[in-house]
Amino acid sequence: MTIQTNTRAILCDPERIQARNIHVARLQALFAGEQPRGVFRLFGVRGVGRCDPYTEPERWIAEALDDLATKAGALRDEAVFRPLVVEFGPYGVHFIDKILGAEVFDLDGTGNWQVHLLDTPIGALALPDLDRDPTWQLARRAAEAFLAAGVTVPLFGLPVIASALNIAVNLYGQAILVALATAPKAAQRDLEVINTLLCTLHRWYRDHIPAAQLQPVVADQRTQPPGFGQLCGCTTHLISGRMYREHIAALDEALLAVYPHGGMIHLCGTHAQHIPVWRALPALRAVQLNDRAAEDLPRYFNGLRDDQILYVNPCEQMPAERILDITGGRRLVLVTPSI
Repeated sequence: MTIQTNTRAILCDPERIQARNIHVARLQALFAGEQPRGVFRLFGVRGVGRCDPYTEPERWIAEALDDLATKAGALRDEAVFRPLVVEFGPYGVHFIDKILGAEVFDLDGTGNWQVHLLDTPIGALALPDLDRDPTWQLARRAAEAFLAAGVTVPLFGLPVIASALNIAVNLYGQAILVALATAPKAAQRDLEVINTLLCTLHRWYRDHIPAAQLQPVVADQRTQPPGFGQLCGCTTHLISGRMYREHIAALDEALLAVYPHGGMIHLCGTHAQHIPVWRALPALRAVQLNDRAAEDLPRYFNGLRDDQILYVNPCEQMPAERILDITGGRRLVLVTPSI
């Protein structure tokens, strides 16, 4: 499918590229330890397709770009970085589960993707043949359609590649946590298989999507400078600091190290027990906090390194005003269109 004629002109406009790059330069300065004038605020705009992306990913990408062209004025906002984003996330947080052979299903026909646990023993997980995997081919078709459109302004957000522990819990439930304590060799083997797959997929995207446009998942609210990756740390709230340090930290470090500048971990629960380990991970350069995790902002701000940036989504228990009181706007990306 082809995009509309005016879409390419709008989404390749040098002035819009410059407007995006001004914000990116401010973000790079923040990551480099400089304090920008005012609070760095981020809240992007997504393009939305109308057709079924699972059957026509190329058409969905074209429609999403056409939609994004109508919203391109968002880049004129000088106070808030509003990147233009195209992001198709097939099967939601169960994208990798499906590639690894789990049964993924739409619970109620609304895109509420769920997964049935594997019934195979822990320790026997096999790497998939990506060249023959229909789920990966679907994601590739979307990426290739974005590239074929030839647009240079929008960012391209990845599917949910997540993290080794997140995927292992999706595949095995609590059994993988029990196995880490009772059969650590089998559990570690499957975690390493998963991480190998995740790193392979990240490398494919790095090799194919221009660095200036490549962003991990939820790119409209987690945009980083070019060359930074991301992993999802949701399930780390289920394990102790010792278990994370002994079994998971090296895997997360290896995944972030796929990117030249390391990257971000997303958190949404109670994870502060891992702050000492995260402080010591060289590749961990940003921590994203929302919902319950945001309530622990003082612990993250005081416990992490000075070069680790905090992306914080305000919530009822941690409103924007309190975020600013705690941080003074330092090392902060405030994910909100207004204060």
